Parts: sequence; C-alpha cells; structure tokens
Amino acid sequence: MTSSSPTSEQLDIQSIRDEYPILNQEVNGKKLVYFDNAATNQKPQCVIDALNQYYSGYNANIHRGIHTLAEKATAAFEATRVKLAEFLHAGSSEEVIFTKGTTESINLVAATFGRKFIQEGDEILISGMEHHSNIVPWQILCETTGALLKVVSINKDGSLDMDSFHELLNSKTKLVSIVYASNSLGSINPVKQIIDKAHQVGAKVLLDGAQASAHLDIDVQALDCDFYALSAHKMYGPTGVGALYGKRALLESMPPYQGGGEMIKDVRFSGTTYNDIPYKFEAGTPNIGDVAAFGSAIDYINTLGKENIRAHEDALTAYATEKLKTIPSVRLIGTAKEKVSVVSFVIEGVHHFDIGQMMDTAGVAVRTGHHCTQPLMENFGIEGTVRASFAVYNTKEEIDQMVEALIKVIKFLKK
Repeated sequence: MTSSSPTSEQLDIQSIRDEYPILNQEVNGKKLVYFDNAATNQKPQCVIDALNQYYSGYNANIHRGIHTLAEKATAAFEATRVKLAEFLHAGSSEEVIFTKGTTESINLVAATFGRKFIQEGDEILISGMEHHSNIVPWQILCETTGALLKVVSINKDGSLDMDSFHELLNSKTKLVSIVYASNSLGSINPVKQIIDKAHQVGAKVLLDGAQASAHLDIDVQALDCDFYALSAHKMYGPTGVGALYGKRALLESMPPYQGGGEMIKDVRFSGTTYNDIPYKFEAGTPNIGDVAAFGSAIDYINTLGKENIRAHEDALTAYATEKLKTIPSVRLIGTAKEKVSVVSFVIEGVHHFDIGQMMDTAGVAVRTGHHCTQPLMENFGIEGTVRASFAVYNTKEEIDQMVEALIKVIKFLKK
C-alpha cells in the first residue's frame, strides 16, 4: 500500500463505484448487480482512459523505433513491466514476461520448461480444484514425454488435502502446478508450505495466480515460487494481457516459446541467436495498448491498498454466506476457512442454468456452470454451481438485491 492509500474504514465505495461507467446502467429494467468478478471484473475510468490515450496519443510499435511516438510507447510498455515486478516483489523486471494471460503463461512453461526438463517417468502434481488451463497443458506434456500427471485430493469443505499432497510428492516429482486461490470455490491454498515441501524433493513450483493477484499480497521471493502466472482482466485491467514471472536462472535455461521478431538478437540462414530475457519469450508485436492500460490498473490497486480491498471483499463474502444460509434449499459448495471473495452454491431440485438465467432478468449477473473446473464439479457430484464473486465496487445492498431475487426465483421454479 502506498503512503497515501486510504484505510479500509475510509474507502468510499460510492465514489469508487462512480469510477466504473458500466455500473451505471439497468439490465432488464433493473439496476445492474455485477457479481461475475471471478470471470472478469469491470474497469475503472482510469484504465479506460489509459487505453484510449495510447491509441489516440502515441500509438506506435515498440523497441524498434527512434521516433517520438515509438519512444513514448516503449516507455509506457516497459513502465508496466517495472510496476508489475514491484507488485509481485520480483527480483528484477527482467523476470516478468508479458503474455495473453494466465492460460498462455502456463502453456509457455509447459512448452519450454516442460520440453527441456520433463522426461518419461517424471511426475507432475496438480490438484483436484484446478482450472482447465492448469490441467490440459500438463496432460498434453505428459502425452508427449511419457511423464505422469498425478492429482492431489481435496477435502469436503473444498480445501486442499495436504495428506494427499504429502503422499504423492516424491523424488520423481519434477513440477508442482497449483492454483493459489480457486476460481470456483474461493479456497486459498497453503502455497508456501507446498513450495517448501516441493523444493525439498527438487521439484519446481508454478502458482496459478489468476484469482489471487487482486486479493492477496503477492511476494514471489518470499514465497520462493519458481513461476507465477496471472491475468490483467482479473485485476481491473484489460483482457488479452497477462504475465509470467519466472526465476531468472530458470528463464535463462529454457528454450524460446515462439519464433519471430523481438525474441532474436541475430538471424542468419545458418542459425539464430536468441535475445535475453524477457524478450526471448515475447515474439512479435505485443498487445502494447493493453499493457500500458494494465499499468494504470496496477496503480489503481496500489492507490486503494490491496489490504483495504480484501477487507471490504471479505466482509461482503461473509455477509453473502450468512444471507444464503437462511434460504433452506441453498447448499453452499466450498466452505474452506481461508477464501477469496467467491461464493458458490446449488439449489436443491433446480438446475443452476435456470437460476442464472432468471437472476439475469432481475438484473443480477452471476456465473453458472462448471467454471472451467469440470473435474472439481464431478468430485462434488454436481454438474455445476451458481457462483457470485465480489470486487471492491460491490455492496451489501447488492447482495440483498441478489438474495431477494434468488428467493423469488426459487419460489417460481419450485411452485
């Protein structure tokens, strides 16, 4: 938090809401309640302005030009890299690689670290609560290399079964790829303990930080994680941009991800010399405008203070949980003690899709389905959930509106 950041008691939520143009609308004749923040959160005006300023004021390609616009674009792009390195407490901005998002970041590690260091008979550990983006790349890698993918169990409350983790971890484990906070349940995993144990057997650790980065304090050096993946659009920033943090020595040892411009130093038909990190992994013209706007989103989070954001979101999560418990037919899915601002539930005898569709008629935007965690849903014996997820601009009054609408929907569907 910066020295000028407000305390949690001083956060003016109405003023914060005023910074989000999209919230000032009605859906189906009702005041919009946006509770789909785990999928993507809305963007404050400062982020929208930053994107507009790039395209209207200094649109140019970066790193290669010496004219004024190119220099401005390069400065804005690289300033975001520095801000993100500070945000993650990385040792150097050179350890931050820009990608399209968490999904590409994980695929980059699978295709580069995996290609070089994972062999037949090696083992990769993931958990039963992973997003498909942290399952499928490792399945592909295992199919290619002959490595084995093993899955850590979860407990009935949606927390990670650490006994299962300890049982599966062994000298054959070369990589542990684990979600920091579940997008479907909100469960926060004990990642520091996981990292320390994995390192004891010589395994590397990747953290899927898509859901954690806007809510939790992230210090990749203190955690000692080897890789950390994130997406801007879950941090009040634009879609289509994210980042991968990797320890310098690992990144330097990994082969390039894609070939093209920027990732090279010298190209001859007889052979190519690759660029230094991070550029070795950033082939082609990047998403310059959105990266510049991502920098504004990081500034925005820092100004509010992440601990203040989390305090507000935690209060909303606790309030919503208690409200939902008063509805007899609601069953909460995922009740771990440590959670980010996600509440998932099912309604006995009613399909989650019907709930979501009718909630939309009441102006309430929630997510329904398996949330790209189909194996997790199968573990609970369900097809999917209704998921409400909260951000700094949400209010208890909106939760009241959701609960009121939900009660009416249940009565209608069960009559």
